[in-house]
Amino acid sequence: MSRKPAAISMTNFKPILTSNNVLLKPTKDSSYPVTFAYLLSASKGDTKKLKRVLLALYHPGNHYLIHMDREAPEEEHREIAEFVGSEPVFRLVKNVYIVGKPNMVTYRGPTMLTTTLHAMSMLLRCCKWDWFINLSASDYPLITQDDLIDAFSDLPRDLNFIQHTSRLGWKLIPIDTGSAWTILSRSFAEYCIVGWDNLPRTLLLYYSNFVSSPEGYFQTVACNSEDYKNTTVNHDLHYITWDNPPKQHPRSLGTKDFRRMVLSSRPFARKFKQNNLVLDKIDRDLLKKHRRRYTYGGWCIETGKKPETCSGFHSENYGILRPGPGSRRLKNMLTRLLSARNLTRRQCR
Repeated sequence: MSRKPAAISMTNFKPILTSNNVLLKPTKDSSYPVTFAYLLSASKGDTKKLKRVLLALYHPGNHYLIHMDREAPEEEHREIAEFVGSEPVFRLVKNVYIVGKPNMVTYRGPTMLTTTLHAMSMLLRCCKWDWFINLSASDYPLITQDDLIDAFSDLPRDLNFIQHTSRLGWKLIPIDTGSAWTILSRSFAEYCIVGWDNLPRTLLLYYSNFVSSPEGYFQTVACNSEDYKNTTVNHDLHYITWDNPPKQHPRSLGTKDFRRMVLSSRPFARKFKQNNLVLDKIDRDLLKKHRRRYTYGGWCIETGKKPETCSGFHSENYGILRPGPGSRRLKNMLTRLLSARNLTRRQCR
């Protein structure tokens, strides 16, 4: 008998738990202005980081799909399944999912890209959302989800935050490169999966031979599509720093980077090592998050002794936002990015 944890297959997609808890179905008046669908990818040895980032990112208005690399040991797959199944809020809201037939993911080749596309397809089938965000267990938020929802609430829903080279030159199919970390609109995600003019499928075959296909596929699809080439914002909304000269992966962030991370106004940063002290500072100073608890938000139950501490889910608060300074920082950044001059300069050319 297999010891694999109960999970979700690609063909039978549903929440990890099938308990008798009633799925929260908010009324139209209590819904959130925008909804995000997250893909959280993790590899062998990432279980502690994955659990921490999931609690930091969690919000009942969003959707979360976990992909644990097939090469991770069975006990790590089981640990994540048991963690998701034991969290009372996850059990009630049922918006955290696990890929039951995961891929083997490597940084070279198309495996990261195909995993991302599979996740998009699954989330498109199961859930209503406005933007898709792909993160790894080495990422961490710099603002609360209430901040992120509030900052994105007035944006056009067709915007795609894709870092790209912008100056493509002349080619039969201009090839673009940039960051593997993106925030994609639902419309563009549907186009990448359905590909009604065959461009996404053609480019997927082409990129299957690239060393790092996630750093070019979405950029090239968007910049070669008449429908989407003017929807790109040339920014991945991540704080990332590199060694000099650059190595294969970005440098790990620490407490010395905290001030620069905050001043960057970006909602996400990478990469972080496990239990780095800067994560505790981010939790305390930016997220109002206490150890092994959720990031603070309007949906939370607050304890009397520690105000602005999220100790659980208050269903009557569903739909309430309590954004803070992180929302203001991000709104200012988005205003600069979307100014007529900057946006035109940063779109595909």
